[in-house]
Amino acid sequence: MDIRADLSEFVYVTPADWQWSDSPQPGVARVMLDRVGDEVAVATSFVRYAKNSVFPEHNHALGEEYIVIEGEFADENGRFPVGSYVRNPPGTKHSPFSQPGCVIWVKLRQFDTADLAQFDVNLNTEIPAAGWSERELHRHDREVVREFVAAAGEEISFAAVPQVQEILILAGEVAVVVGRASTVTLPERSWLRVPPDQEVVLTVNAPTRLFTKTRPVYR
Repeated sequence: MDIRADLSEFVYVTPADWQWSDSPQPGVARVMLDRVGDEVAVATSFVRYAKNSVFPEHNHALGEEYIVIEGEFADENGRFPVGSYVRNPPGTKHSPFSQPGCVIWVKLRQFDTADLAQFDVNLNTEIPAAGWSERELHRHDREVVREFVAAAGEEISFAAVPQVQEILILAGEVAVVVGRASTVTLPERSWLRVPPDQEVVLTVNAPTRLFTKTRPVYR
């Protein structure tokens, strides 16, 4: 299964575009943002757990990272509220569940096998009344992960880099120019993927929190 698999394409998905599909596990559904593979896949998705749903124990041979968007996600390592960013490196396993139900944004099989950092951190930097700031969350080889917060009216430029760049709008709203003239508005929970060697500039329309990362895909 290939979904938005060409990483040379500039793509974005807003909540209006979401199409939920059931996973093989009852109570767990997903919106596939990009994917190469079937049930074992290099994948980026939103995943929704119904109340009191569970997922069987499974391994992460090439790693997993996720952000809790709503509700609470849990496993043997703890309970993770909204705003939690969690990295589970290659070789880890867990049995996740959610008692209240939740939505997470999750990426699978995109770690360097040498990146063994396992941690969780809360994306809770205060959004300023003016200006913007960034916080680096993780760095390994060609991968850099950051949180940005910005006041309305600011512009944030992401310089062209050799890797794919991904931007998740966790709160607020931004506008981005697509192509030469068309501007699109990306509300909260939108996802943007920028090809290698392409600059992107975001105009902040409302107080905003972004999660960003460069994406060297290890397959």
